[in-house]
Amino acid sequence: MANSSSSEPSPRGSNEKKPLGSTEKSVLNQGGIDIETGSTGEGLSRELRGRHLQFIAIGAALGTGLFLGIGSTLASAGPGSLLIAFLFVGTIVYSLMVALAEMATYLPVPGSFTVYASRFVDPTLGFSMGWIYWFSWVITFGLELTAAGLIIQYWDSKLSIGIWIAVFWFIFTAANFLPIRWFGEFEMYLSSIKVITVVGFVIFSICVNAGVGQEGYIGFKYWRDPGAFAEYIVSGGTGQFVGFWATLITAGFSFQGTELVAVGAGETADPRKTIPKAIRSTFWGIFGLFMATVFFVGINIPYTDERLSSDKKDASASPLVLVAVRAGISVLPSIINAVLLTAVLSAANSDLYSSSRILIGLAEDGHAPKFFKRTNRWGTPYWSVGFCCLFGFLGFLNLSKNGETVFNWLLNITSVAGFITWSLINYCHIRFMKALSAQNVDRKSLPYMAPFQPYLSWYGLFFNVLIIITSGFTVFMEWDTSNFFAAYVSLLIFVVFYVGHKLFYRTKVVPLAEVDLQKGRVE
Repeated sequence: MANSSSSEPSPRGSNEKKPLGSTEKSVLNQGGIDIETGSTGEGLSRELRGRHLQFIAIGAALGTGLFLGIGSTLASAGPGSLLIAFLFVGTIVYSLMVALAEMATYLPVPGSFTVYASRFVDPTLGFSMGWIYWFSWVITFGLELTAAGLIIQYWDSKLSIGIWIAVFWFIFTAANFLPIRWFGEFEMYLSSIKVITVVGFVIFSICVNAGVGQEGYIGFKYWRDPGAFAEYIVSGGTGQFVGFWATLITAGFSFQGTELVAVGAGETADPRKTIPKAIRSTFWGIFGLFMATVFFVGINIPYTDERLSSDKKDASASPLVLVAVRAGISVLPSIINAVLLTAVLSAANSDLYSSSRILIGLAEDGHAPKFFKRTNRWGTPYWSVGFCCLFGFLGFLNLSKNGETVFNWLLNITSVAGFITWSLINYCHIRFMKALSAQNVDRKSLPYMAPFQPYLSWYGLFFNVLIIITSGFTVFMEWDTSNFFAAYVSLLIFVVFYVGHKLFYRTKVVPLAEVDLQKGRVE
């Protein structure tokens, strides 16, 4: 490896153990390396702080799904369905986030939940889960680069998006080769712009609703006329329920990335304290921002406004801009467009970071070549980052008409891949709790205990699987072969990965008594 190895430990990384319970507790991995502030066995540097973890996840979650995607969803489902769908998916996300907090605090390993699937359940599950999750994020990296070019075209449509794909690819590839502490600070400031914008939008929306704009006092009049629930595909109450259920995919896609706060567990200083706090803060921060945005968009815009269904990708398609336009304030579109640009760029930065760390987790479990774990003297996994950044060039497919069709098909993988990952995180936690019981480890001794268990993890698992199965249910109401495969391509790829690996390697489910609860453990 390019970085220090276990044969050359740092002064804090010696094998001399400090007595537990002392003022300064030692955090040890299986090999005796101090992982509280030192390096891991793979050479990753533990210099990420809680604020860095939070903003990496916020950077991935607060993107085009919130700023652009909720507009068309509001038009097809109505504000009531939109609000309830985000609230419901939020409870599912909570179930997996607290489960992650318990596992990642006890075992803060690179790759986090992709490693847990191999260790707690079955190596084949870890392989299939890890690769489809990795693939969804490297594809999203290309998406965000393309979106950045489209957003810039709002100011000058003559500029080719290919120019900006190349420029931003270079910038964020370079950023991911920086020492992790510098990368964390860079991402934190980039994501802060989005947080400030959402908070500002909420305050602005309150003023508009109270009567500041040209429409006067609004209140909840749009919930009465045209109503809170729109009919979708079919009429009546059934149509309103169809609209609500179809909205769950959009809500889930918007929340995806929240779990990335745990991917950096292998590079986190003092994981016992940092990870639970970071995960809780990340969830409640993202949940609060999402719910506030969805609520105020829903009360200030009637779902019958035709502009909500625009197929544009710049500020003119954002419901946040539409609130300002309806209020008669014309200066905001350019400002919101600039924020949209920082939103997708921040997401691209997080996507590349996360995919490279997931690849390290796969390499650690033998599901990818070992050289992906190599790091330079700053602890940067240069092989992993270099490989993942190549997939940003897929964005150039959008420069040709046929290429855009191919790229859109690839992007369909990302929509359901998140729900597959979420369901498996819940399942891994259920197995983790059973393994603790089988090996006579008291959960009360863990650094962090997830609440309402095992019921909360079963709740998350059930509804994640249900949403996966019904994600394309509308194609059965109005059959479209292309839409059918687009809706279920993620599930099909996951099954192919699983069956192919299982047939080739003949792996077995890990017995509970043999689950490895030691490697990377925090004392």
